[in-house]
Amino acid sequence: MKSAILGIYKEEEIMVSALKKMKELKINVLEVYSPYPVHEVFQILNRKTRFSYATFLFVLLGLVMSYTFAYWTHVIDYPISYGGKPLHSFPSFIIIGFVSMISMGVLLSFIAFLVRTKLFPGKKPIIVDNNITDDSFVVLIEKEPDMSENEVIRINSLLTENGAVEVIEKKMK
Repeated sequence: MKSAILGIYKEEEIMVSALKKMKELKINVLEVYSPYPVHEVFQILNRKTRFSYATFLFVLLGLVMSYTFAYWTHVIDYPISYGGKPLHSFPSFIIIGFVSMISMGVLLSFIAFLVRTKLFPGKKPIIVDNNITDDSFVVLIEKEPDMSENEVIRINSLLTENGAVEVIEKKMK
C-alpha cells in the first residue's frame, strides 16, 4: 500500500500558485483533483494528451469505411444506372461519408476514453477526499518509502505556507 500527502485547497488561484512553487522546487506532484477542469494544471504538470490524434484517426477510419462500403454497394455488388449517370459519382458519397465520419469519430473516441480511463459500469470511484466532488482542490504528492521525515515535514510546511487549508497523510489503495 502506498502513502500520499494531500494538500487541500479551497480556491483555484491559490492551488495554481502552490503548484507553480512546487514545480520550481522540483516536488513530484502525482495528481490534482478538482471539482471542475483547471487548464493551468495540465501546463504546470507538463501533461499532454494524444486523444485528439486518436480522434483524427477514428474520423479517417470512418471516412474510409463509409466510402469503401458505398463504392462496393453502388459499383461492385449492385450497379444500377440512374438516368445515364456513371456508377461511381463521387458527390453522392459526400453526405454519407460526412455523417459516418462524425459518427465513427464520436463513438470510437468515447470507447477509447472509457478504456483509457478504465471506466466501466459498477466501478467504485476513487475519492481521495470527500470535498473534491463539492468545492475543494486536492494536490496529491506520493510519499516514497525512502522519503525522510524531514522531507515529509518540509513538504507539509510548503503546502501549508502556500495556502493549503488542510494537509493529510493518507494510505492509498
